[in-house]
Amino acid sequence: MYEQTPNPLPQLAFLWPAFAAASASEAAALMARQFAELAGGGAKPAAEPDWTTPNTVALDLKTVRLRDFSTATTGTPTLLCAPFALHGAGITDLAPGHSLVTALRKAGLRRLHVTDWRPADETMRDLGIDDYLATLNVLVDQLGAQTGGQVDLIGLCQGGWLALLYAARFPAKVRKLVLVGAPIDIAAAPSGLSQIIAGMPTTLFADLVKLGNGRVIGRKVQKFWGPETIGAEDMHRLLEVEAPLDSDDFVALRRRFEAWYAWTLDLPGRYYLEGIDKIFQRNALVGGEFVALGERIDLARLTTPLYLLAARDDELVAPEQLFALARLAGTAPADIRSDLAPCRHLGLFMGRKVLRDSWPAVADWLAEPETTRIDLSQETHAPTAP
Repeated sequence: MYEQTPNPLPQLAFLWPAFAAASASEAAALMARQFAELAGGGAKPAAEPDWTTPNTVALDLKTVRLRDFSTATTGTPTLLCAPFALHGAGITDLAPGHSLVTALRKAGLRRLHVTDWRPADETMRDLGIDDYLATLNVLVDQLGAQTGGQVDLIGLCQGGWLALLYAARFPAKVRKLVLVGAPIDIAAAPSGLSQIIAGMPTTLFADLVKLGNGRVIGRKVQKFWGPETIGAEDMHRLLEVEAPLDSDDFVALRRRFEAWYAWTLDLPGRYYLEGIDKIFQRNALVGGEFVALGERIDLARLTTPLYLLAARDDELVAPEQLFALARLAGTAPADIRSDLAPCRHLGLFMGRKVLRDSWPAVADWLAEPETTRIDLSQETHAPTAP
């Protein structure tokens, strides 16, 4: 049974602004008090942090850069769908010993790419979830050109529900799907994230978008927590660091984490509000009410092999919210793997022990030959009206 961590780290609210307050009422009051300040000039933008692992930009679009970390040109490509939230895709490549990219390459994945989502400028304020699904489709087509159009897709956190939507909408293009720390069925169990959203008036989210003139401005929202929100001991536990607190290695790691945390993304208002409404408030993906690129999503028709990795002590996403997909999807039980890592939310992507102990099994599973599966998407049926 999932139990919310007694003292959640407020800095882990990078997923969505103002979700890590102690209660919904406190979050609402906090937002109300800060609205006037948020409407002002805001803090000076931080510099975009460097990547740890050398890479190239395989495709450069207005909304995303497709980063290529491959060590080979053959084999099924793996695409890491990073969360498009307040902080950048550097979550996948923080530092030596804390890089998911490095862990996967060491485990044998040779064609590896990451979605490096760009901050939304003023011309992108009206982009919605469909726009980002369409962009993801371009990336998959780019990568799958040499492999019959298929990729292995790994969805991280908020990138998890986007990856699931994509796999359900284009099942023939995804060979295997890995979801990590992703909120899928909000009703499966309460979590700090879902409880606060459920208790906050929708108008507060809409007002936040209005203050950004159609966008959620990351550097302004960041001011809810201030520049020094993570203590050394908390970070040491969170990242599962082996070096002492006063060591040069930990000091260097802390600086890299703070640089990653300080650089924020601006989000399109439409995308942000659609995520709040459809994923967290109406649970539309599970209820069969989510229409993606003109087609209603039915998870029961998804037969793609699944690997579900959750954090035992996750402050934001209850493991049950992810593991519920095992009963919702049409995937055969033999093609579903589940794992519960002994960490908090960010530990799934940055924790030294989790990267060492849990992720090699993911890579091994991806390397296994796919069993024959029935493609329900190819059955003849009348289209369902939105």
